[in-house]
Amino acid sequence: MAVKAKTRAFVDSNVIFSGLYSDKGPPGTVLEQAVEGRYTMVVSRQVLDEVVRTVAEKLPGALPLLQTLLLNLPLEVCGDPDTRDVVAWSKIVGEDDAPLAAAAAAAQVDLFVSGDNHFLTAAAAAEKRGLRIVSPTGFLASGY
Repeated sequence: MAVKAKTRAFVDSNVIFSGLYSDKGPPGTVLEQAVEGRYTMVVSRQVLDEVVRTVAEKLPGALPLLQTLLLNLPLEVCGDPDTRDVVAWSKIVGEDDAPLAAAAAAAQVDLFVSGDNHFLTAAAAAEKRGLRIVSPTGFLASGY
């Protein structure tokens, strides 16, 4: 019997921030399940920079929690995307979001988890290029 490989999910900064803000909703559960090792959380350097900047600005009291999370989380940090890939993805998700989509696609993750409507409205077009974008609720419902 073959063992199913652990799901690798690229998690957007808005999901991490929302999960830190409140552990009650789907983003909190997404973070909790990453801590439990139920899937491999994949992020890019840009996601890390964005979440640290946003927490410092909007929720500075959570910086110690974020530090603890990042130090203890079985986290995979993927490389920066190729410029050509960013340009190609900008036609699908827009210029601002293209580096994240390109990084997730290059990392060959199973799912891209985001609460950002720019990503979610582009999900069908992204899936044609091999990147499955889901909301935190969609991720939890997927049974990864």
